Amino acid sequence: MARLYLVRHAKAAARFDEDPDPGLSEEGKEAAVELALDLEKIGPCPILTSPLERARESALPLANRWGIQPEVSAAFSEIPTPPEIAQQGIKARGPWLKEIAGQRFGTQPSLIRAWREGLIGMLKSTRSDTVIFTHFMVINAALGAATNDDRVVIMQPDYCSYFVFETTSRGLSLVSRGAEATTTVL
Repeated sequence: MARLYLVRHAKAAARFDEDPDPGLSEEGKEAAVELALDLEKIGPCPILTSPLERARESALPLANRWGIQPEVSAAFSEIPTPPEIAQQGIKARGPWLKEIAGQRFGTQPSLIRAWREGLIGMLKSTRSDTVIFTHFMVINAALGAATNDDRVVIMQPDYCSYFVFETTSRGLSLVSRGAEATTTVL
């Protein structure tokens, strides 16, 4: 059994429908340092991160405190944009995300269902306590897998909040929820 800490990245310098891969805002950088002070007590343990800049930058303060190098894993990237939406440009991503936020994974195209299955498979196969810096939709997918809830969005995880899961013989178990955002993301 492993304990997994899924951390939503700190506040980015731009919205997801303005920049495909922004770094952190100044506020986000400060929050990532504060988060590292809070998480420092649980490790050192492996750190995995999404390849997206905002997640990698959020992981750095903790990695530096522990003196380790985070491992980048595409499995923890944000939900993929279907090609027909991506072709319309970055501004189309926001309305698409808002539309699917009220839906269920079972009704999504195969690209989205495969993303979720791959993500959950990676989480279930993790064998040691691990901190994972990731995104809004990843946390929702993990939360759904742990609570047997097929909704795409279950809650609005706040920046730098972390959710604790354990791997079990039956899959994922939720240990504790992170903070919910005070403003609606989607």
